Formats: sequence, structure tokens, C-alpha cells
Amino acid sequence: MANRSLNRPSLHSTSTTSPECISAQDLAEQLESKRVTVIDVREPMEYASGHIAGSLNVPLARLHQADLPQGPLVLVCQSGNRSAKGVQTLLRQSHPHPITDLEGGIPSWQQAGLPVRRLANAPLPLMRQVQIAAGSLVLLGLILSDLVAPAWILLSWFVGAGLVFAGVSGFCGMARLLALMPWNRVNR
Repeated sequence: MANRSLNRPSLHSTSTTSPECISAQDLAEQLESKRVTVIDVREPMEYASGHIAGSLNVPLARLHQADLPQGPLVLVCQSGNRSAKGVQTLLRQSHPHPITDLEGGIPSWQQAGLPVRRLANAPLPLMRQVQIAAGSLVLLGLILSDLVAPAWILLSWFVGAGLVFAGVSGFCGMARLLALMPWNRVNR
């Protein structure tokens, strides 16, 4: 996807093909001159763990009903998938202002050497929590199968199968469960 300036008329398009994208460096320039508003469509916990300073957090599920600021918008997420969906949602609603997507999401912003702001009460990123929990359960299963009863090895098998299922299907039950834990609640 090519980098495009936010001033191009093509951003007003209501096409539902691929959304217009902007590079991290171009976005930084637009933000410096205060010509755009950044809307981060990730969940509050993700937003708290690192976001572009000055961005507004409007999770994708609430984007269609949000009262968005006037003027050009740039949508941002972790990988670019949710923000691209958000752009399409707003285009289908005939949003009156230019809308574009940060190419490559937050990682491209960081790779460009640009800063992210982390809230003081931010929990560990959810995937790190899943890795810690899954690794701990596998180790526990191995230790218990050696010290208590061989059948405890099934715990390690179960966790391994769950991780494979999560990778193949895109659904991680452990991540969903961990997201509900009290330490992952972010006060807005």
C-alpha cells in the first residue's frame, strides 16, 4: 500500500476496497502540525499498554456509535486489521471527513523510532500474560506428573492443544479469560 497524504481528495471515497494508508513518518508530521486526530480502535487494556500521544481510544466495537471529532481522522490498531475495518465502517456510514489508516499499526510507529505513551496503571500485554500462564501450566503439569502422578502430564497436553487451536482458529480462550481478570481492568 502506498503512502498518501491526508489532503488527497481520494480519501473522501466511499469505496469499500482497501483503505487509504499513511506511513508512521507522515502521520508524525501531520500530528506535529495538528492537522489530524488519531483514533486508536484497540481495547482499553491494549491502549493503556502503549499508544500514540494525543490519540483517542474508541474501541472498534463502539466506533459506529461514537461521537468523533471534526476533521481528518487516522485510525490505528496493533497490526492494521482492526483499523482497516474501522475505516470501512466509517466509509459505509458516509463519514463526512477524510479517514485513513496507519500502515502497519503501532509496531510501524515504534519501528520508525516514534514514541508511545504508556499509562501508569497499564497491565502486562495480554499475549505476555497468556505466555506466562501457558508456560506455567505446562511446567506445573510436567512437575506434577513427575512428583505426584503420571496422569498430570495431561495438563501439559491440554495446554499445548489449546495453544495450537488458538493459533489455527484465532480464538484464545485463555486470553479471553485473562482479559476478564481484575488486574486487566483499565479505568478510563
